[in-house]
Amino acid sequence: MADLRVQNFAKLLVEHSVDIQPGDRVLLETTILGEELYLELYKQILEHGGHPYSYIQHPAQREILLTMGSEEQLRHIDQLQSLAYENFESRIRVWSESNTNATGNVKAENQSALLEAESPIMKTQFKRGADEDFKWLTTMTPTQAYAQQAGMGFEEYKDFFYRAAHAMEDDPVEYWKQIKVNQAKYAEALTGHDKVELRGPNVELSLSLKGRTWISSYGKHNMPDGEIHTGPVEDSVNGWVRYTYPAQYRGTVVEGAEIKFKDGKVVEANARTNQDFMRQVIKTDEGASYVGEFAIGLNDDIDRFTGFILLDEKIGGSFHMAVGAGYPQSGSKNSSAVHWDMICDLRTDSEILVDGEVFYKDGKFLI
Repeated sequence: MADLRVQNFAKLLVEHSVDIQPGDRVLLETTILGEELYLELYKQILEHGGHPYSYIQHPAQREILLTMGSEEQLRHIDQLQSLAYENFESRIRVWSESNTNATGNVKAENQSALLEAESPIMKTQFKRGADEDFKWLTTMTPTQAYAQQAGMGFEEYKDFFYRAAHAMEDDPVEYWKQIKVNQAKYAEALTGHDKVELRGPNVELSLSLKGRTWISSYGKHNMPDGEIHTGPVEDSVNGWVRYTYPAQYRGTVVEGAEIKFKDGKVVEANARTNQDFMRQVIKTDEGASYVGEFAIGLNDDIDRFTGFILLDEKIGGSFHMAVGAGYPQSGSKNSSAVHWDMICDLRTDSEILVDGEVFYKDGKFLI
């Protein structure tokens, strides 16, 4: 029998996150390590009248492609994925890695070439998602690699993960609906404002959110979830930020990242480790050097850094920005093959001002 937590988690994803309806075609993306959750999702999608399609890979596939693939092969667009993203009603991606650093030493130009090949698929995902034609979800399932990266035992990590997703609530679906209500007050209070300033030992930034829409994330595209986010006016970001947590992207970890912006664009990017990689990713295309997302993490059950962005960007008392593609529903016009979230803690001697008034201080809203 499957772990009850897995059953509850699958139910939360199928009934709340992607709301499977009869006839929905659902692409299930995972690796062989995601078998337990995959099978439970497969069963429950069938029970809801959907049509699950399997897209199961080996955890080492990406590493092999990046190290052995020719430039032509790296730039080849995955036709199966492309077809599904353009036509299916839903997609559930379950991250399930065996080695989170498998591609850490791959040449940055190979990573960029593969990112460019994936760009049209991601653009379709964002556009159809914004149009509410495509119910996409990105999640994960605990693996030994994720536990090790987080500095936890495997059972401890599983407890942490399912607690962050609130999979064991009496009614997880109702819990996340309430999160929607709770977070909406922050998004509504920020709507209609213009200038945002962030001040603290690790940040001195200003940006404009004029005309942009704040979005409350409550488990419809990510799970676990818990954040509000928007897309800053593209040429408005000025100042600097020193990201307090390592920034991981496609298996490469960048520590001590510090970025300076002028009129929206990255003008300087430095790091203690993998600096060349970070700079190469930012050069992937024009949009990769601009900010597509600005967000505030609100999940207090994610109370530590784990090394996996799906969890870490939701850390209560933090903010993150993504260089690269923005979400069209936020009003962002930034387009890119890249979407790289980087996180900064705001819980000590830090504040956010909105149109000159302190709105958020030391990790908490003042409303």
